[in-house]
Amino acid sequence: MRISPFAALRPQPELAARVAAVPYDVVNTEEARRLAEGNPLSFLHVSRSEIDLPPDTDPYSAPVYQRALENLRNLERQALLRESSASTYVYRQETTLLGKAVRQTSLVCCGHVDEYASGIIKRHEKTRRDKEDDRTRHTLTLKTNTGPVFLMYRDRPSIDALIERELSQAPLYDFVAVDGVRHQVWRCAAARPYVEEFARVEASYIADGHHRAASAGRAGIELRASNPKHDGSEEYNWFLCALFPASQLTILPYHRVLKDLNGVTPASLIEIGRASCR
Repeated sequence: MRISPFAALRPQPELAARVAAVPYDVVNTEEARRLAEGNPLSFLHVSRSEIDLPPDTDPYSAPVYQRALENLRNLERQALLRESSASTYVYRQETTLLGKAVRQTSLVCCGHVDEYASGIIKRHEKTRRDKEDDRTRHTLTLKTNTGPVFLMYRDRPSIDALIERELSQAPLYDFVAVDGVRHQVWRCAAARPYVEEFARVEASYIADGHHRAASAGRAGIELRASNPKHDGSEEYNWFLCALFPASQLTILPYHRVLKDLNGVTPASLIEIGRASCR
């Protein structure tokens, strides 16, 4: 698969813990508002900018996307650094799940929208059009990917060795978030070895971020169509991703409870579920 380094827009190290925020789609508006309360640097002011507008604001209305852009520009002035050159990054998460210490380490880079379209970046969920529309508009308004797509790949010892060398250096960031997860980031000494090694990876798989990936793909297509000088070298051909080796991922159960089958029998419900996965 193709990957690319990128010139990051990232927090000043001393402010990273204040800027860091949960993914936009794991909280509703009120939860996001509570999490960002009293912290003007929280990235939720960018990813869920409706929290800064009146409570009855339609989260998909034009003022929300404009406010997101304004908030991003304000955050740039107050707390962010823009790299002058492209790099890849190593990102590690550490936490405790079900009484067990868990650590997973990824390469943060860019994946190509054509490889999402062709299936080299593989998906396993259907996406909702309204959610795609939201993040596509968000991306096009900000001209920025505001969150990575979580990808996994089959382990390669050669990539593990590259990452291990990065970990011997001092990290750019090292902090524990309010949920107890430790986050560490290292800037890679060189990107080309990773580009060459991932060119030998046949496929990656979306573990989380199907709507982010679909929206990045749609944004890329729209920007290509509006650019008469498109030649394939543009940044909009790429989207932010974090690539984790499969052996490091911990898969937790995700349970839902149905209180009413709405007249459908349990056997029919199971068959409907099977049919939707075919």
